[in-house]
Amino acid sequence: MAQHTPPAKRGRKRAVGEDEVVAAAIRLLGARGADAVSIRGIAAELGLAPNAVYTYFPDRAAVVGAVVEHLLGESDLAALTRRDTPWRDRIHTLATDLRGRLLAHPGAVNLLLSGPMDGPNALALGEALLAVLADAGLDPTEAARASYLLIVQVLGAIALEAAELPTPQPAPPITERIATRRENLRAVPADHYPRTAEAADTIAQFVSDEQYTWGLDRVLDGIEARANN
Repeated sequence: MAQHTPPAKRGRKRAVGEDEVVAAAIRLLGARGADAVSIRGIAAELGLAPNAVYTYFPDRAAVVGAVVEHLLGESDLAALTRRDTPWRDRIHTLATDLRGRLLAHPGAVNLLLSGPMDGPNALALGEALLAVLADAGLDPTEAARASYLLIVQVLGAIALEAAELPTPQPAPPITERIATRRENLRAVPADHYPRTAEAADTIAQFVSDEQYTWGLDRVLDGIEARANN
């Protein structure tokens, strides 16, 4: 009489949540760059079928939005709300923090700029920035315009800097990046571009902390002048 063989037990399905999907996307971003952040790539990173990712996110754009929200959520909003600190110092703290966090994931900058920043963390950041500008003495309309100007300045400067960084490898030290830029500028024909050649040392330092702060301060100077009118 033939022996009855019981069916093999199926392995339990691995359960994941939205946070795990976002964490996997950020790992891919750091290891392989923005192009690797796809539904299939995330599923492979988690050892799942793509359908498991679609349970939480309908498409790649939704994943990207969640990654952006996660990165913005790491910003220290408390630094913006400390009313015992001068308003300019609060904005400097935010701008420096954003630059450090985003350049730690250079590929994230393109993701950040690839869609609207309208999630809860982005809205909270915008609200806190408007409050700082109100403390600076701007009315609601001027504060809104100044807020947009600051976002353009900060994210624009970071995006241009990130565009020169190798991804997904870690960013080289700033001194090394400045030296590379200076070397490249030496190849620019001075007879055709004399002003560029004359300003080469300054242009080479466009990725420096000093240039980032200088640009931000010029914007803040303008905002402060408007507030004092």
